[in-house]
Amino acid sequence: MWQRSGRARITVLAVLLIFLAGVAATVGFYQITGVTAGTAQPSYQHAVAAAETVTASIPVGLGPEAIADIVEKAGPAVVRIDTITQTRVVSPFNDPFFRQFFGDQFDLGPQEQRGLGSGFIISQDGYILTNQHVIDGAKQVKVTVVGYDKPFNARVVGADATLDLAVLKIDAGKPLPYLTLGDASKVRVGEWAIAIGNPDGLDHTVTVGVISAKGRPIDVEDRHYENLLQTDASINPGNSGGPLLNLKGEVIGINTAVNASAQGIGFAIPSSTVLPVLNDLMTKGKIARPWLGVALASVTPDVAEMLGLESPEGALVGEIVAGSPAARSGIQKYDVILQIDGQNIKDASDLINKIQAMKIGQQVKLHIYRRGQLLDINVVLGEKPAQY
Repeated sequence: MWQRSGRARITVLAVLLIFLAGVAATVGFYQITGVTAGTAQPSYQHAVAAAETVTASIPVGLGPEAIADIVEKAGPAVVRIDTITQTRVVSPFNDPFFRQFFGDQFDLGPQEQRGLGSGFIISQDGYILTNQHVIDGAKQVKVTVVGYDKPFNARVVGADATLDLAVLKIDAGKPLPYLTLGDASKVRVGEWAIAIGNPDGLDHTVTVGVISAKGRPIDVEDRHYENLLQTDASINPGNSGGPLLNLKGEVIGINTAVNASAQGIGFAIPSSTVLPVLNDLMTKGKIARPWLGVALASVTPDVAEMLGLESPEGALVGEIVAGSPAARSGIQKYDVILQIDGQNIKDASDLINKIQAMKIGQQVKLHIYRRGQLLDINVVLGEKPAQY
């Protein structure tokens, strides 16, 4: 009897403790949220205020339909480029002894190779911007435009292998939709980017990502690129030459390359590289570049010590092209160019970039170190020949 009564008391106490714990937990919850049990309405107001704060922090233009709206407007200006390149296949039986008996019956002759790429219209009269490697060596270039039943025959107006840029022209007979080039120099890492192209022949495929980095130098096969935009928007074979857009629908880059050994690493030529040379491509068919006419190397600490230089700076002249501006001005092999027009030269790339920013026919003063002596030489920059 006593034991049952004791167990009853314990049961009552346990229930009471659980109740108090629940009250304490409930009171604690409201204390964390800053709302008392008697004011339920303010908790709803806090939730609404928090939602408004989050909404206000979303960048303008990133609504649910923002990307779709941009693509809808920009898409018709993106074109598909099909090419036919003629190549000659070397016969495995191309042996004089074999040919003596069988003649040319195994000669495979010229073979046609088909290529696919993208591009975008930059003027209503049909000028199109793309990569040079898309149309390189092509004997036939056809452009497919949204809204037209048949592709157009395109002619190559201008091309530059160094920058991997090409301008095509089609005649549609009426104004075409076109895209505007934006200013890639103002693009920040982390900004949204939209890529449109024809990967693997899948017309007008859209991918979205961000600008992952700027100023990337990369090598792709036999090409060296400088100052590329890096993006995680998917860029695949067939995307080459297509536009990389910002949220204003402006072209900030030309999709160019993808790192096949990694995912989410694509590259685009920034519009800031295109704009200064676009007029030359459209009117002259090529990019006219100022030229000194020397092969350069950077000065390493070992070279600086061997030549007697105080610091490893400047551009070392390795070779001089006969008849070039450098040859005519008296520059010699193993000269070290320390300054150009009073600007210090860090290395060979620095000198090349400074010369590229100058004009053909411009006279410049080179400050040179030659066998322990300092001297100044005036040079008139020439136009870089096509073979260089």
